[in-house]
Amino acid sequence: MFAISLGDDGAELRPLEPWQAEEFLAHMDRGREYVGTHIGLADVVHDLDSARAFLRGYADKTANDAGRLYGIWADGTLVGGVMFRTMDVAAGNAEVGCWLEPAAAGRGLVTRACRIIIDWAVDQRGIHRLEWFVSSKNEASIAVARRLGMTRDGVLREHYLYRGTRTDTEIWSVLAPDWRAARDA
Repeated sequence: MFAISLGDDGAELRPLEPWQAEEFLAHMDRGREYVGTHIGLADVVHDLDSARAFLRGYADKTANDAGRLYGIWADGTLVGGVMFRTMDVAAGNAEVGCWLEPAAAGRGLVTRACRIIIDWAVDQRGIHRLEWFVSSKNEASIAVARRLGMTRDGVLREHYLYRGTRTDTEIWSVLAPDWRAARDA
């Protein structure tokens, strides 16, 4: 297994795999309310079987080159993750996603982790368009999209039914040429 340093603060990016289901569930339990404010992951992962099933689903996506999942560890504790929720290499499109427990918020971990996986997607896999779907109410996630140099493409009004309420979904994106130019500047 590999680990990529996210900086001088001891945080690391690593694959998050089915054998880590217990650790993943403990992480979800610590951050369930915070994570669940805007995304359904906290509702999907509620016991060991569902944690294992979620991780297996991403293992299958990885095997089929249709997505990827990475955990963020700080001081040896799983505190969040980043992913390619979808990835269509032939079309050159991928959707980036993230989550974080509250104890790790505000440290730039998600932004640093996303830069690593976006670099990989653009440079190694030839992904041309990277998308970020986010609730219009999720200011922290929108701030990450901005820090990544993404452009707000538009809003899908009342697009996402979440816990009984329809919410607007913003779509942000960055194209590979723009990503490379900003990175190399």
